Amino acid sequence: MEPMKLAVAKGRIAEKARALLSEGGIAFPDTLYDERKLVITSIDGSFQLLFVKAADVPTYVEKGAADIGIVGKDTIMEDGKDVYELQDLGFGKCQLVVAGFPGSFPDDAKYLTVATKYPAITKEYFDKAGIRTDISRLNGSIELAPIVGLSEVIVDIVETGSTLRDNGLVVLKEIAKVSTRVIANKASYATRTEEVQTCIELLKKGVKERREDSYQT
Repeated sequence: MEPMKLAVAKGRIAEKARALLSEGGIAFPDTLYDERKLVITSIDGSFQLLFVKAADVPTYVEKGAADIGIVGKDTIMEDGKDVYELQDLGFGKCQLVVAGFPGSFPDDAKYLTVATKYPAITKEYFDKAGIRTDISRLNGSIELAPIVGLSEVIVDIVETGSTLRDNGLVVLKEIAKVSTRVIANKASYATRTEEVQTCIELLKKGVKERREDSYQT
């Protein structure tokens, strides 16, 4: 039988996924640590990890190149792909927020300039609030935008808020709570339901065992 294919973001999420599956009972070869590898198959041949950019995970899953994806809720919200969101793994927790200088988002605002790497989420949020926006899409150093006058506010992910504070910015509104989620291709879920559920249970088992280990140390 074909292995279950999991699309995971390169780097921290990929290593986290491998660790959780390993703790759940699925072992992978040491070649995982070769960053040039794009596909790693578990020792028993039941799973494959596909290493892709985080923003590409939902596309791989929607198109069926991967059965399952592990990716942040922010990416799922921004892409709006036609996939099933099945499980919150509970790690990578942060907030998606509107931030800026104090007072830069008044309650009676009708128009705002916004910088973000999440234009779709941003437009939907402000449209629902009845606020017109001029959105500038940026890929890094979002906090710089209000400092140099590119935008009045930003929409970005915040974990501790230290970068905002260091630059005189504050959280003005919370849009959503974000963590790492499991998504599935709809056809794969229909035809390989048991295998998809088994994968989720292994990931959940890994999360549980890791939490129990942390309590004991």
